[in-house]
Amino acid sequence: MCAHSSGMIGFPLRLLAREIYDRVVAIKGVQNVALITGEERIEPPQARWYCCTVESMPIQKDFAFVAIDEAQLGADPERGHIFTDRILHARGREETMILGSESLRPIIRSLLPDAEIISRPRFSTLSYAGAKKLSRLPKRSAIVAFSIEQVYAVAETLRRMRGGAAVVMGALSPRTRNAQVAMFQSGEVDYLVATDAIGMGLNLDVAHVAFVSLSKFDGSRRRRLTVAEMAQIAGRAGRHQRDGTFGTLAGEGSEFMPEEVLAIEGHSFPRLDWLYWREAKPRFNDIATLIADLEKKPHRAGLLPAPKVIDLLVLKRLAEMPDVNMLIRHPVDVARLWEVACLPDFRQMGEEHHSRFVASLWQYLGQNERVIPQGVYASELARLDNIQGDVDTLSARIAAVRTWTYIAHRSDWLANPPAMAERARALEEKLSDALHDALRQRFVDKRTSMLLRKNATDVGLLPVEIQPDNRVLVDGEDIGTLHGFAFRVDPAAKAGDRKLLLAAAERHLAAHLRKKAKDVSMAEDNEFSLTADGEGKPAIFWKGDLLGALTKGRTLLQPAFTPVKAVAGLEGDALREITTRAEAWIESQLAKAMGGIVGLLELAQQPDVDGNVRALAVRLADEGGIAGRHYLADAIAALPKEARGAARKGGIVFGALDIYHHAALKPAAAKWRAALFAARDNRAMPELPPESAVHLKAWPFANAAEARNAGYRRIGDEYVRIDLAERVIKKAHEARGKGNVFGMDMAFATSLGISEAGLKALMRDAGFRPADTLPEPTADAEQIVTDIAEDQTVPVPPAEQNVADEDTAEPVAEEEVAVAADAVTHLESEVAPPVAVAAPESQAVTLTHWRWVGLPKPRPPEQRQQRAPSHQQKTHATSKPQGNPQGKPHGKADRAPAAPKPNAQPSSLALQLAALKGLKL
Repeated sequence: MCAHSSGMIGFPLRLLAREIYDRVVAIKGVQNVALITGEERIEPPQARWYCCTVESMPIQKDFAFVAIDEAQLGADPERGHIFTDRILHARGREETMILGSESLRPIIRSLLPDAEIISRPRFSTLSYAGAKKLSRLPKRSAIVAFSIEQVYAVAETLRRMRGGAAVVMGALSPRTRNAQVAMFQSGEVDYLVATDAIGMGLNLDVAHVAFVSLSKFDGSRRRRLTVAEMAQIAGRAGRHQRDGTFGTLAGEGSEFMPEEVLAIEGHSFPRLDWLYWREAKPRFNDIATLIADLEKKPHRAGLLPAPKVIDLLVLKRLAEMPDVNMLIRHPVDVARLWEVACLPDFRQMGEEHHSRFVASLWQYLGQNERVIPQGVYASELARLDNIQGDVDTLSARIAAVRTWTYIAHRSDWLANPPAMAERARALEEKLSDALHDALRQRFVDKRTSMLLRKNATDVGLLPVEIQPDNRVLVDGEDIGTLHGFAFRVDPAAKAGDRKLLLAAAERHLAAHLRKKAKDVSMAEDNEFSLTADGEGKPAIFWKGDLLGALTKGRTLLQPAFTPVKAVAGLEGDALREITTRAEAWIESQLAKAMGGIVGLLELAQQPDVDGNVRALAVRLADEGGIAGRHYLADAIAALPKEARGAARKGGIVFGALDIYHHAALKPAAAKWRAALFAARDNRAMPELPPESAVHLKAWPFANAAEARNAGYRRIGDEYVRIDLAERVIKKAHEARGKGNVFGMDMAFATSLGISEAGLKALMRDAGFRPADTLPEPTADAEQIVTDIAEDQTVPVPPAEQNVADEDTAEPVAEEEVAVAADAVTHLESEVAPPVAVAAPESQAVTLTHWRWVGLPKPRPPEQRQQRAPSHQQKTHATSKPQGNPQGKPHGKADRAPAAPKPNAQPSSLALQLAALKGLKL
């Protein structure tokens, strides 16, 4: 071409066109050479020599010389019709050259009988070298795969074994591809991993070509490569006067057959008797005519109709879209629609998605100014302007940019094509550089190469540096980070590199970790902390470094310390020092934070204390120092009156709803109690409320037990601190005095933030029900309660157990309620300052009226499940038997005693019974 006054060559790949363009520029000068591809257009005004892809050849121009490279691709089902059209119609004024395989001879002789056919022998010898393992491939080898997954897998293996490989794929931008090839050509890496893109004339310094597979997916099915395709790729080895070899990768299941080896070595391939063809100048009368012309069969021997390719499939889909058809009014519109349908599917989205994208462009190109608005174009480029992401993400962005670059090179599709093309080119270069860096980082590892090439005897002597951000450097190479005692491989390292880097860390960090273990053994208590680990389970940390987890021990207060894997992997004294120090810290912290429970256990060991008190102390300690009263109902019932003083002296608070040690509600105790129960049950620690919170409108407690362990009681959909709930109940009993129905100022409960619904729930739990009005006081009202029996059973809060109906509830002894109310005062100085609200004297006090109904006694589990009356009982209670005109059921009489006559004064015993039943006399 350079020997003629002008010329043009059509290449099968834009990468090859770019390579030849650079070589011609070196000969003729940049101002005289043009490069035209779908995504790149460099066309100086005085350009006389053109390097193009076959699809982009400006065949309407006059050139002295025209050439079509790799013309045998006329048999390709997707692009073959383009090559055939150029063979038939592209002509140079002085010379036309069709370059291709010897297999083209018969079809060229048939289509162009006047053509002169010249054969050029290969200067070097290409021979079969058999199957070789990847680890035994010679240097300067190219490994060819037919899927992105295979390319990545082989490149990553070479990275671990040989320090790296260059990667060449057809989807790479020219800039990225050239940068990758430069690494291989300069000797920075000795291996090249590529797709079959290298088979189309890329001239590289390759000595051996190894096939990962001998089959590929051609878009419709997976098939074995033809002998011509095998030879095209294998021919990259050697070149010119240097011999080359080809073969396969051992263990991949692909082997050349003997006849294929003979054909490749002897350059003997099946002859092509046909090429694909499609009408190059269809009519644009309407869409139907256009489609018919594109599907027309050829009338010459040796030509076959082209299979349905993406542009025709897209056109057919567009023809079915009403929004597209409504914009077609003239043959010019049909021609323009065909131009838009021919937009290449760079992103490989498939005909369905690509058709929708083309239809969206047609809404701009088919109406109004018939150009894509600059704002739309700029916004699409801005969306793609992001260099973050892995190799696949960056490749996808480059493919999208290629689409918009192609659009920018259509002079009538944009208002300002040169400016938009320059922006797209700059973005593609930016993304290409980022992709090259990502490929280099992923598949070329200087760190691995350094570790592999050092002698085993010297590798342990390499200098180790741990930076302030915990990065670990070995001989200046970053191998990962040290988090506490756990070494974490650099996230950029691949799975196959982990073993190598972990081994390097084990050799180099041993001395550092031994010193760190010594620091832990001598650390102060304030350097340790109890915190949830990554899974939410209780764990011990030292200066923020994870040492181990709390796990189930012999008792609640004797948890086990289980070191994490990194600590457990330490040798000899280092592990023992850390374990001993962590266990000592846990023991000291439990003695401080859980002193109340420790006191309960000590109380249980005192021989001079009543056995029932000791039993109660043990059970309360097992519950972490806080328990619902109904859980300890039997223990409290068995507790003699005279023994309660010893229990209270030991710190036990008998609340109306909960029994607890007065020190168990402290924040530190709540935190450790949550950790101890989580360790015992092998579950995550619950989130605890703020230490100063007395009332919670909502909190993510999983159940009532978690709320109690945190020191809170659930009332409806709210939570209130246990000691303050008992204070509200105490005030209710103080307001009640000796009566059953009473009025109470709820200012204290309101000051805690308890809602009306929450207050009702708390009062219901405590045995109170709302009352409409206060009763008239009676003469004997103050004497009620004083003679109630002392052995009544303890209450069962409705929030934690199904409560019997009000009419069947058996109230708790008044003495028990009084003891519970008085005992609340133990906490007012231990847990938090008293909460009180003083109403202004001028403001009237609003009373709410309540009725004391008592609390139901606890029932055995088997009775709780049978509380609902049977079908016969319901029927008996609701039916109206014959002979009973009043409709009263037979059987048990009404629970309420008959009202006394108006003139009869109730006795003291009657008033006491009425108080128990919650009735008015």
